[in-house]
Amino acid sequence: MEDKKFEELMSELENIIKDLESGNTDLESSIKKYTEAMKLVKECDQELKNVEQEISKIVLENNETEDFSIEEK
Repeated sequence: MEDKKFEELMSELENIIKDLESGNTDLESSIKKYTEAMKLVKECDQELKNVEQEISKIVLENNETEDFSIEEK
């Protein structure tokens, strides 16, 4: 799959979900759409994990990085 922006992936996923929910697709097409949707979910999940890793570090005034975490109370 070519590199796409997260928003594009989500849009494709939403379209597939709408098609599947419409009930107007035959079984074979539904299976293909479901398979494609699962690939998109996996790609979106990986993109979110990558972004989470990037934002989990804070650059300090001296240009060093520090792990960043939010403490939940």
